[in-house]
Amino acid sequence: MAKVVITGAGNVELTRKILSDLFSSAELGGAIHIALHDVDPGRLATAEALARRLAGETGSGASVQASEGRRSLLDGADFVICQFDVGGYDAALRDFEIPRRYGLRQTVGDTIGVGGIFRGLRTIPVLVGLAADMTELCPDAWLLNYTDPMATLCWAVHAGAPLRRVAGLCHSVRDTHALLADLVGRELEEITFRTAGVNHQAFVLRFESEGRSLYADLDLLMEEDLELRGHVRSEIYRRFGYFPTESSEHAAEYVSWFLPHENEVRRLGLPIDESLRRRARKLDAYERLRSSLASGEPLLARWKHFEMASEVIHSMLTGTPREVYLTLPNAGLIDNLPQEACVEVPALVDGSGIHPVRVGPLPVQLAALNRTFLNVVELTVTAALEERRSAVYQAAMLDPNTSATLPLAAIEELCDELIDAHEAVLPAGIVHDRRIPSGRAG
Repeated sequence: MAKVVITGAGNVELTRKILSDLFSSAELGGAIHIALHDVDPGRLATAEALARRLAGETGSGASVQASEGRRSLLDGADFVICQFDVGGYDAALRDFEIPRRYGLRQTVGDTIGVGGIFRGLRTIPVLVGLAADMTELCPDAWLLNYTDPMATLCWAVHAGAPLRRVAGLCHSVRDTHALLADLVGRELEEITFRTAGVNHQAFVLRFESEGRSLYADLDLLMEEDLELRGHVRSEIYRRFGYFPTESSEHAAEYVSWFLPHENEVRRLGLPIDESLRRRARKLDAYERLRSSLASGEPLLARWKHFEMASEVIHSMLTGTPREVYLTLPNAGLIDNLPQEACVEVPALVDGSGIHPVRVGPLPVQLAALNRTFLNVVELTVTAALEERRSAVYQAAMLDPNTSATLPLAAIEELCDELIDAHEAVLPAGIVHDRRIPSGRAG
């Protein structure tokens, strides 16, 4: 019986999708043991009730346990799904409210920008600790990570822990493929895609049907549809030649051309502080789920989903091959990106594991965009693992949106205020490392 641990199981929206898939599988439903972990006892109890309800509705025969003690659950695990949110809503609120006072605009703030940097800084120690525990207790298990900032966290695990079976999972590539197919009026199955880059900033390199590029069709649509042209993704596509995988509001955070400029924010309809609204909706959804559990309302038919972690687990346990886009160590997959970075590429998943597809070099302009992003990622990883405040400053100084909005002294002041606000969940060395005089940062 395969053992699947879900840490951060109180993220019940994702937990119910994964469990609905696994429990509904004819091959896996009765051959799965689910172990749920969360540091919030209330959310853990909700996740356990959800899991037992779904197991009963599917008749799967899967067994379920739950504990606030992570190590006790990891022993003998085959898969560990990470979906926790260190600091939760309160930390995210500080990530937005404090920069806003400095005039810094953010939309999603979970991957790049000061929001992404500080989310990474508070999450890296927890995730590296999880990987260290897995190395001791379940060294052959796969760590399947959903938590952002994806590229930062995957790089940090590989740099900070001996665990090597690590893969990052994100919906952005498949969602982009579905969007493009819909725009050109084709079924997904009719189109050949090849996409690669860095998570939340990958690009569709191949978009064709029957040997013909469909980018010409997309160009025609943009000529006719002014609204379609007026999106950040479209602006980037038209100038860099390849369609990006992330939503317009999020893509705007990776470059300096949009959020620092009030006119561009208005023209493109960029939703400032969008992440906080999404989080509020998730809190509402959580309360609705609790009500559904209390009322005995059936859950499976309403919420059945086909989730990426379920696909990976199914392929590995049954040997069914499928292509999945994952974040994995570069190590020769993309020639012109840092080899120690983690990149988003297609991979074949089957009974023998994960087999990434070598992409080769990206078009030079795309690699340049990715390297700008990865500069921030690398310095965030360095700051967390070496517990160095100067690297926090430097990550923020190299962030495109932050550096285009604030002068150097204000960036340092902002970082200091965020460090003070998050000190309970940051590496101790960063908290106690005092400001280094300008020009002498290590």
